[in-house]
Amino acid sequence: MKRPWHGAMPVTVTLPLGLESKPRVRQRRARRLVIGALVALGVALLAAGFWLPAKAELAQHLLNRAWTRTADGETIARPWPWADTHPVARLTLPDGPEPLTVLAGASGRNLAFAPAWLDGSAEPGADGVTVIAGHRDTHFRTLASLEVGDELTLERPDGSVLRYEVAALDVVDSARAELRLDADESIVVLVTCWPFDAVTVGGSWRYVVTARRRF
Repeated sequence: MKRPWHGAMPVTVTLPLGLESKPRVRQRRARRLVIGALVALGVALLAAGFWLPAKAELAQHLLNRAWTRTADGETIARPWPWADTHPVARLTLPDGPEPLTVLAGASGRNLAFAPAWLDGSAEPGADGVTVIAGHRDTHFRTLASLEVGDELTLERPDGSVLRYEVAALDVVDSARAELRLDADESIVVLVTCWPFDAVTVGGSWRYVVTARRRF
């Protein structure tokens, strides 16, 4: 005696040749596109990370040539024909590989090429407070290793070399702190962004190095 079948009959569906592999092909293509995009992004970020230091190093070579012309008596020695700035001093830091040419005007454009003297502060070597700013990840990265008592030098266009001793190291909030520019002696203040290992740019915290002239 045959028993009745109460279950669903098994059904086999045969897809046309190649149809079952199309979703997998699309997935593989999507993966390749994503991987390619990530690789391209990584290369772009890497190139951007190297660009600013490379730009700063190249600029210093051009600025050194402009400094030589300044020392020879040229009043405004432009480092490149379209520059709207010129060297005003040379700064030597204890752990720096070579002297740094300092530009006039601490604008964002000038700071991309070199440390820059802040307009309105005392001229380098004169009585008062001379403020020189620089980027923490290029020219002023060695400020992180400075200690109280270290010596730095400032060379003026007339050839005179002035010695300064680090008197204070401070971290300040530039949105609240005020910097007095009047003084009866020659003081150099070096300013850069803080912290030195910050991942993001911007912020109001500054690392301030105060140095007094030695005689």
